[in-house]
Amino acid sequence: MNNISMARSYIRQALERIKHAEEALSAGNYPYTVRQSQEAVELLLKASLRLVGIESPKWHDVGPILRREAERFPQWFKEKIPRLARISRRLRREREPSMYGDEEAGIPPEEIYDREDAAEALQWAREVAETILRLHDELASGNTS
Repeated sequence: MNNISMARSYIRQALERIKHAEEALSAGNYPYTVRQSQEAVELLLKASLRLVGIESPKWHDVGPILRREAERFPQWFKEKIPRLARISRRLRREREPSMYGDEEAGIPPEEIYDREDAAEALQWAREVAETILRLHDELASGNTS
């Protein structure tokens, strides 16, 4: 499987997670919204790396790689990398607590996250999706203005 087909698969999987995050937000399942948003952002950013021929790493926050490899991307995307990396880093921190809560303190995830947390995470995932879909469309068409 080549980088483009892998990137497309990651994008497809990320969009499905965003759909589930939206459903979870509507149902009041805020930790799950955060978790699905984090996974979507991770997949989308790994797709962006694949789109420019970079093997995605096996860890969750690829922001540092985006920064290091910025020159491989179109100018408009390079300008967005600091924000994309910040979103990735912030959501990476929520990966485990959104699923397990704070096990040491005995606090379940439902007591950590509220609607505002979930809505913010989902907004970030949507923003990243819009950016990566644009990147995909431009690179697939050869238009990298």
